[in-house]
Amino acid sequence: MPLSLPTFSSLQNVYSRASPLTQNTTTAMPPQRTPYQARQELYGALSVADDAKAKATQASDIAQQKVEKASSAAQAKVGKIEMYSSKFYATCTLGGLMACGLTHAAVTPLDLVKCRRQVDSKMYKGNFEAWGKISRAEGVRGIFTGAGPTLVGYSFQGAFKYGGYEFFKKYYSDLVGEENAVKYKSAVYLAGSASAEFFADIALCPFEAVKVRMQTTIPPFANGTIPGLTKIISEEGVGGLYKGITPLWGRQIPYTMMKFFSFEKTVEAIYDYLPGSKNDYSGAAQTGVSFLGGYIAGIACAIVSHPADVMVSKLNADRKAGEGFGAAVGRIYKNIGFGGLWNGLPVRIVMIGTLTGAQWLLYDSFKMFMGLPTTGGAQEQEKK
Repeated sequence: MPLSLPTFSSLQNVYSRASPLTQNTTTAMPPQRTPYQARQELYGALSVADDAKAKATQASDIAQQKVEKASSAAQAKVGKIEMYSSKFYATCTLGGLMACGLTHAAVTPLDLVKCRRQVDSKMYKGNFEAWGKISRAEGVRGIFTGAGPTLVGYSFQGAFKYGGYEFFKKYYSDLVGEENAVKYKSAVYLAGSASAEFFADIALCPFEAVKVRMQTTIPPFANGTIPGLTKIISEEGVGGLYKGITPLWGRQIPYTMMKFFSFEKTVEAIYDYLPGSKNDYSGAAQTGVSFLGGYIAGIACAIVSHPADVMVSKLNADRKAGEGFGAAVGRIYKNIGFGGLWNGLPVRIVMIGTLTGAQWLLYDSFKMFMGLPTTGGAQEQEKK
């Protein structure tokens, strides 16, 4: 077999470093990295992250400036809003309309699953399974079944609820006098919220009837808000839109009383715990307190009102024509039992907690946008 000899270049590579006569042309090795040093190749990524952070901060500052400019323009156009004036109540009404309508519409997918599980607890095992089945059977739009009547109905409800609460809270405070209003402020919160919700539910009920029927019938009994209203009126008369008003009051009035009472108390407790007074904190901090207070209030609301919520869904979906309210409630309760009144509670706690927190955040943000203070907590309260 032929003899294989090493080439000159291979010999040079092997012996050049060992030979004192050969010039060392190798590149110096970089110093070894200590355990506390980042790898060199990560420096570029860190630089990109810093650049992105700087750009985000710049964009946030620009957005904040635009919001402040828009707020100043709006306040200049409307003029100074005196507390408890007609402008004040109009502002609170508009803020409540936006806060409730938008948030309730946003959580329609959760509400859809909750309503269907209340009617048939065995229909779905969980939210993701439910959304998967609905999207496969009805398309992605099916997950938002009932969003139309939800948006309209809860916008009206929010307008009466928040605007009405501010009105009745002031009304009852004046009725009992300044000293008693402070001494019995919890009673004022409860009475004001109950009165506001009574009227808010009258505005909500027709749209709630359409929403529940759309969400609990497969396929939905109507394709939209107007067709749903028209169909109910043509088949049952105008009274068909209000056959759920009594259980709706039974659900919403305790819910709203707990919502406003626990919110006011939670916000008071937060500002009592924090150093300084409410005025010492920025607008962002105050709206953050509003969100936290609203979320905590929402959890309490969900638990208190859930049995009535289940009954509303059942009555709108399963009440027979001409059947009395008491007879219908008794028949439904016999079928589902006490445990059935709590179907869907975990879903509703998540939904209502998030919903209520977001509502107070939007509502108080709008009030601040218009130059008004946020809700709850003594505006000039100083720490002892």
